[in-house]
Amino acid sequence: MAIRYTCRHCKKLVGTIEQKQVHAQALGLDFLSTEDRKEMIRYDPNGNMNISVICEDCQEILEHYPDYHALDSFIH
Repeated sequence: MAIRYTCRHCKKLVGTIEQKQVHAQALGLDFLSTEDRKEMIRYDPNGNMNISVICEDCQEILEHYPDYHALDSFIH
């Protein structure tokens, strides 16, 4: 099973963890609300976990232009 962290805005791969078994507590996912989990975590047909995050580049843009939080994607 792979765990892939992908930016929710620019779709850039932020990182991957290759593990056969990982506990949600080790990833910090237990701190997410049920609603946040549904929004951020997806599983592909192979059982890999895809987690939507915000990359450093997009975070920097969002700090300068807070209105962009309402957008799913933006060009940078």
